[in-house]
Amino acid sequence: MINNSYLLGLFGGTSATTFSSISTAAPNAAANRQPTPPWSTTVEAPKASDLVRAALGGRKLINEDAAQLDVRSASADYKKLFALYQGLDTLNALTNRAATKGVSSLELSQLDKRFASGLSEIGSWLTSADFDGIRLAQGTAGATSKTTAAVSRDSAVSVTGPIHEGSPDALSPAFAGDVKFNIGIKRSNSDATVSIDLAEMGATPRTLTAVLNHINGKLQAAGFETRVGRELVPVAPKTVTVGGKPVTLPPGPDQFALVVRGSVGETVSFSAGERADAVYVVQASGTTGGQQVLKFQTDTGGTAPDAVARPGETYWVPGRAGQTALPAGVETVRASATGPDGSLWLVADLEAGPGNQPIKGQKDVALMKIDSAGRVVSTQTLGAASTASGYAIAVDADGRVAVAGSVTGALEPGKSGDVAGVADSFVTMFDAEGKEIWTQRRGARAADEATAVSFGADGMVYVAGRAQSAMTGGVAQGGWDGYVQAFSETQAHIYAPVVATSAGVQQFGTNGTDGVDAIAVDGANLYSAGVENGKMIVRHFSLDAGGKPTLVSSRDLGSASGEIAGISVSNGQVILTGTTRNAALDIGTVNTAHHGGTDAFVAVLQGYLAASGQDRLTYVGTAGNDTAADVKVVDGKVWVTGVADRPEGAKETDPTKAYLARIDAQTGAEEWRRDWEGNGAQAAPLTLAVAKDGASILDRLGLPQGEIDQGGSKTLTDATSLRVGDRFYVSGADGGRQVAVTIDARDTLQSLARKIEQASNRKLKVTLTTETAKAQAGDTPSALFAGLQRLTITARDGSTGAMLTAGETGRDALAGLGLSQGYIGATTGEDIIRTFGLNLTGGMNLGSPEAIKASGEKLQAAMKAVRDAYRALDPTTTTAKPVGQAPAYLTAQLANYQAALARLTG
Repeated sequence: MINNSYLLGLFGGTSATTFSSISTAAPNAAANRQPTPPWSTTVEAPKASDLVRAALGGRKLINEDAAQLDVRSASADYKKLFALYQGLDTLNALTNRAATKGVSSLELSQLDKRFASGLSEIGSWLTSADFDGIRLAQGTAGATSKTTAAVSRDSAVSVTGPIHEGSPDALSPAFAGDVKFNIGIKRSNSDATVSIDLAEMGATPRTLTAVLNHINGKLQAAGFETRVGRELVPVAPKTVTVGGKPVTLPPGPDQFALVVRGSVGETVSFSAGERADAVYVVQASGTTGGQQVLKFQTDTGGTAPDAVARPGETYWVPGRAGQTALPAGVETVRASATGPDGSLWLVADLEAGPGNQPIKGQKDVALMKIDSAGRVVSTQTLGAASTASGYAIAVDADGRVAVAGSVTGALEPGKSGDVAGVADSFVTMFDAEGKEIWTQRRGARAADEATAVSFGADGMVYVAGRAQSAMTGGVAQGGWDGYVQAFSETQAHIYAPVVATSAGVQQFGTNGTDGVDAIAVDGANLYSAGVENGKMIVRHFSLDAGGKPTLVSSRDLGSASGEIAGISVSNGQVILTGTTRNAALDIGTVNTAHHGGTDAFVAVLQGYLAASGQDRLTYVGTAGNDTAADVKVVDGKVWVTGVADRPEGAKETDPTKAYLARIDAQTGAEEWRRDWEGNGAQAAPLTLAVAKDGASILDRLGLPQGEIDQGGSKTLTDATSLRVGDRFYVSGADGGRQVAVTIDARDTLQSLARKIEQASNRKLKVTLTTETAKAQAGDTPSALFAGLQRLTITARDGSTGAMLTAGETGRDALAGLGLSQGYIGATTGEDIIRTFGLNLTGGMNLGSPEAIKASGEKLQAAMKAVRDAYRALDPTTTTAKPVGQAPAYLTAQLANYQAALARLTG
């Protein structure tokens, strides 16, 4: 027999025999302990259009006086919660309006601006709001917070890219032929060189195992601790398309890299006797936005052993010595150059920083150093608070690097330019290790950008670009103007900072659209090239003793119908390259005629720019469209790369083929050329750079030329996107005075940890967490196989924790550290105030469809957090279990169920 009490319990009642009479009004009384929230279905919600109209009209988003409570004794927390919810609802209405199809760009800009100010209003309100029964944080809420920014540890371990495929006891193409190189070992009191010549192995098969035994035997015999081993490289499965459907293939054969295991007391370097010149091409490859660095061994400079294809490389062509994928987050690369040590420097735009180096804004500029083996040595971000783009790079004989481009919003903490939201030109100087020396931001009232940079005598730096209004010291000509500006350096004493000042500016052009695409400095002469009002114009400036430029002459080469790729000076002649549809550029002798469509071109002009019988013009191309993406001139020879023979009218997704060629500028002869395809039939070169004697047998082995640096800078301004003066604030969990934590030039993770603990009045505990190095399939090779260190922040035992608040716009250090603002401490538990994080951080805006979607999702989560906080104010109001005498109809119904069950069970 089934007990009636059990069935009645399923329906929330009790039997008459076990219940003492209680009023059925009790559940209603319980429900009224909390006031009706604005999201209740019984409350008429305001129209979204009314919310948008009021917000754009300037009405405050949060108004506690407007929040209505229908329970007199309700806590004041409810009024605050309801007011906050209405503010979030208004932001949500703005977001939904921005996502509406057909919204004009003007209205979208207004919505974005109001959205930003609304977020700021809510943030300010939360800082001062005083809740009794709960705690709200604008950011996150949790017991632990960890920086995503990390600093690499020192390491004596260096891992190459894959050099061998298959069994380590099988023959390897990397070791075939004349393989000779040197290993340099530097100790504190001595230097030595160990010569490696695989011919000494005699008849022993050159397998990976045997070769490593030979190398290590030589090192041991010389009395060194350094050893060279092998490392199994994880191989990722491949996905191919078959019949229009993706098919995942299992990983291929095992791949092995070399691993150099040094010791703390031994610094290792590699060199080779036979070397050739190398050319690096950075290209966009595939349809997913990936970037690659290709290395080619040329036929000039020496007779190094032939390059071979290495495991995992795709679309190999003879002469290619390496292929390396750039890290995820690199949006594009617009300029590259090689240093005196043979390393490759890239100026890249980042839409996201590396995993251990978050950027502070929406897009930043990074200076990346790549060694001769294609491995990333360092990545130094500019640290822009909003957006920045890099357009040009130059390296001087001492290895110093200058980078130029444009920046919007703050760059130096607290300085957002003459007009916030308008792009300004910038130039930043780095030392040979990639550490920033100085930055100059120069702008007109309207937009401007630096598109070219070059070194001159006595450390002078010359920057060129375009501006929509007068640069400081210049005169606007109307529309976009070209400009050239000089910077000189001073240093009060050896320990004082280097200071850069403007030494003069020239602004020029028409009342149309003008600009400078490239510059070259030759002694006391500066040459610029650009498109001015549709014409291809070359200008010659003289430089006085102080470096100030003065226009001497100019030359109009006719309709551009294309763009300039580069300009150089060789033996007193100006060599100009670019892309054009103009088959009749105004240049004397034509070596090779125009081929149709767009052609690359190489022009030789005299230094004084007047027309001469010695001028030469060579068109490089095919019947289709050919481009010159970048160019370098070495010993009077022109290296040019671009896209070849693209059909007229081809779509963006149609196949593209790349080329690299060396042209004799005087005769137009094509002396060397390689053509190749890319992943997904897409190969589009972006930049090139030439390294004298940069290719050798070491490329086969994945080993770099030169010394392996065992560690980089540990200062936060070098290792992260932080800049001196960036800051954030620490305050008590329930308010109180905010204490600033400001980044100094010498700050490291250790010193920052101490600052945070002191600012929290010892309520927070900050520890240095070490992560071991791990190799993942598809990782971009790094010069060092090193672990990372991060900061982990928790509340001390017995402490209520603390709040982290972002710094002011343009100088927020939390973004550069990869920390979320919000509460750190216990959020639930006995005698713990329930804490809820709204997570209204992370660059929310309405500037793009992706940003609108992300902002909408964050707002929905924040509104849910408010609803959760409402329920937490009185947990007993969750659906109460009814008590009291069950109604007669329910008792009768249960009796029928009981009888039916009795019949079924007999």
